[in-house]
Amino acid sequence: MAWSRYQLGLAALMLLTGSINTLAAKWADNFSAAGCGGTEEHGFQHPFLQAVGMFLGEFSCLGVFYLLVWRDQRRPEPSMAPSQPFNPLLFLPPALCDMTGTSIMYVALNMTSASSFQMLRGSVIIFTGLLSVAFLGRKLEPSQWLGILVTIVGLVVVGLADLRSSHDQKHKLTEVITGDLLIVMAQVIVAIQMVLEEKFVYKHDVHPLRAVGTEGFFGFIILALLLVPMYYIPAGSFSGNPRRTLEDALDAFCQIGHRPLIALALLGNISSIAFFNFAGISVTKEISATTRMVLDSLRTLVIWAVSLAVGWETFHGLEILGFGVLLVGAALYNGLHRPLLARLRVEEAGAAAEREGLLCGESTAINGES
Repeated sequence: MAWSRYQLGLAALMLLTGSINTLAAKWADNFSAAGCGGTEEHGFQHPFLQAVGMFLGEFSCLGVFYLLVWRDQRRPEPSMAPSQPFNPLLFLPPALCDMTGTSIMYVALNMTSASSFQMLRGSVIIFTGLLSVAFLGRKLEPSQWLGILVTIVGLVVVGLADLRSSHDQKHKLTEVITGDLLIVMAQVIVAIQMVLEEKFVYKHDVHPLRAVGTEGFFGFIILALLLVPMYYIPAGSFSGNPRRTLEDALDAFCQIGHRPLIALALLGNISSIAFFNFAGISVTKEISATTRMVLDSLRTLVIWAVSLAVGWETFHGLEILGFGVLLVGAALYNGLHRPLLARLRVEEAGAAAEREGLLCGESTAINGES
């Protein structure tokens, strides 16, 4: 069935905003500017402040949700189901997981390339599958276990590509290895978040935009408050700010004042996460969850292509191989092979019936002649 213009627009919006989200964060990381008090020019390495911005973007989904409710109520026949009462604190544990995982990933993005960052996030399949078996009592199909194994192979290939490309980038080999490991470690926390949401949240039938917005609210408030103690906690060489603390939000704002383009990159990151969540939820509703998964994989390709075009990365064939293997693993885990196999079986059955009909027709003709 052909897609409508609205469905095409949603798919394009999801692909575009999903790509902008990672590219804008990496663009901000690549800036250098002077800090507060006349400190010398240094890189914009403020992962926790960037994570606060991302949660602000998620928080804005609450505004979109209430806007949709208001518009729906003005119709003669409202189509949205009335909201069921629920305790918003149910979203606190998933929000804490989201906050921790996102912060770790933004730290890792300072150490590795944008394309590897996006590809390695595919490892969430492994941990989600294992945790769903352990805590949700789910039984995985053989194709899903195969998808997990293929994903592991893909991660190894991407890791090898990173080791080879580290000589051509500004990041040291130790930074690249640490960054890649942090990304994979963050996916364990993301998988825990998904299991918590499925076990405790989804049974309340909360609208997805409301769920994202509520988690964004908790994440924004808690992480924004944590920026205060982070300003004083020493982090040594792990830190990228002149004071060598875990986070220096004041230094970040001074750098933005000296390089206003950083603000544009941060704004792109904040706004894109809001539109990406809205588009992703709408794609699942209007088209299918399978289409959402395919588009999510395609944005990895877009991020890689843009990173090559602007000179952030150099071309390595292993990355293409790794991306292809990860794509196959995700397809197997999410069951994308089933429609293809079903279609092949139908075609084989049709071909067999046609051959049988031809054979029967031939034998009848021979008998008729005799």
